[in-house]
Amino acid sequence: MKLSIITPAYNEENYLPLCLAAVRASVKQSGRDAEIIVVNNASTDKTREIAAAFPDLKVVDEAHKGITWARQAGFLASSGELLANIDADTRMPPDWVAKVFSYFERDEKLVALSGPYIYYDFSYFKNLLGQIYYRLGYGFNWLTSPIRLGAMIQGGNFILRRDALEKIHGFDTSIDFYGEDTDVAVRIQKYGLVIFTFKLPMYSSARRLKQEGFFTMALRYSFNYFYYLIYKKPYTKKSIDIRS
Repeated sequence: MKLSIITPAYNEENYLPLCLAAVRASVKQSGRDAEIIVVNNASTDKTREIAAAFPDLKVVDEAHKGITWARQAGFLASSGELLANIDADTRMPPDWVAKVFSYFERDEKLVALSGPYIYYDFSYFKNLLGQIYYRLGYGFNWLTSPIRLGAMIQGGNFILRRDALEKIHGFDTSIDFYGEDTDVAVRIQKYGLVIFTFKLPMYSSARRLKQEGFFTMALRYSFNYFYYLIYKKPYTKKSIDIRS
């Protein structure tokens, strides 16, 4: 089984080097077969040059700016049976890749796997609030999973099985930002199990939460999640770019 690790990057010259270094370290520690793909998503800085400087890494150019366009381009350029979708401001734990293979090799019905974020540039208290937020979402998901009302994955920390993603025709490029993870989770659960586990955390920057506000973002994410479950589309149509 092969893993493709796909990282969309729009003007991410400040975060991408540490992200890719962590990815390569996790792959090396696992000893497993993996390819690393960076999708240069209409960047105007040195994102492409930085990515291309890393050995054994594929750079894909996607001129249409947007997270779903970048994820779709990475999916089409990949060759793995498993597709890991991470973000450029994340830092992968050393055992992350090994855990991913362990989960998918144990259960052939598993089509999507995800875990929470731990914010490396947030205070302990705000990270604690974040974990409470995740557990509230996890509790709702556990209650509704028997009727498949919804499914929970964290954008920037999720892995999909290729054959299931092909069945749902990939990512919905009409979605700008909010709801893109809920959309793929809800559609792909028709073909197997979607698991969210706290045993698969990903370290990430809290830059969006810092700029827009923790409680504002929590409410916005929650509202878009429930709005999608009812209307099958997110309520918030536009997002702003958060860059250092």
